[in-house]
Amino acid sequence: MSTKVAIVGASGKMGRLAHELLTRRAGDAAAATSAEAAASADAEPEFEIVAELGSKDALDGMIGADVVLDVTVPGASQSVVDFAVSHGINVLVGTSGWSGDRILALEHRVSATPGTGVVIVPNFSLGSVLATAFAAMAAQFFDSIEIVEAHGSTKLDSPSGTAVRTAELIAAARAGVGPVSAPHTDQRARGQQVASVPVHSLRLQGVVAKQSVIFGGVGEVLTLSHETLSSTSYEAGILLGLRAATTATGVTVGLDRLLDLTRLLGAPSTPNDSWKPEPERVSGQAARVTTA
Repeated sequence: MSTKVAIVGASGKMGRLAHELLTRRAGDAAAATSAEAAASADAEPEFEIVAELGSKDALDGMIGADVVLDVTVPGASQSVVDFAVSHGINVLVGTSGWSGDRILALEHRVSATPGTGVVIVPNFSLGSVLATAFAAMAAQFFDSIEIVEAHGSTKLDSPSGTAVRTAELIAAARAGVGPVSAPHTDQRARGQQVASVPVHSLRLQGVVAKQSVIFGGVGEVLTLSHETLSSTSYEAGILLGLRAATTATGVTVGLDRLLDLTRLLGAPSTPNDSWKPEPERVSGQAARVTTA
């Protein structure tokens, strides 16, 4: 049976991408011609779009969906999620602007609706999520850390949800060693501090998305960068998020949680010179996604 999806924010860039992705996959399923394929579950679309709502449409248009894909704007996202949760519909949030305080409040609302789940994904790019995970690993070993993120000139919010998520994970990884060293933060040109990490946002024509996390050490600098060249890089993450949101309960934040990157990387909670990757601990789920 197909999962019924309502796309809210359907006229935006991510909404159009989701529409094209799910429509294309539904067409591929319908094109199955062999008897074996026609008799299998693969012949039926995994996802069926049952509603596509714009910013001026009534939210009750999502009723009847199994899962809502929210790709709106920060100012509208919370009302979309609140409406869905109040009607017992699970949500995949692809909209940025969800701070720690907003997520905490959402957890309380979701807990009052047993069986309902919300998955929040600041970035659907696998490469971006891996870069953020690598940054969290490195954060324990450097005291001087800053983030520079760039998006197209039409992006409304700053810093990006990815930058906020990266800064929060860096701070969590440094819980045992303290906040990063960030001098002269009283100067406006030093960026916005997020969880003690200075974040600098660029909004430029010709850019899709790029983020660099810069680590300063004694006599060395480490830079971890990821750049999105095409929005098609989000497709695998959207599918993974929809699959997870369909059966989710409670609130889950980050594609990294769906990929189980803690097990994939085998990283310890504190610095350890003897640590080495453990291939046998690679998540089968992560392996499937990388070949999607």
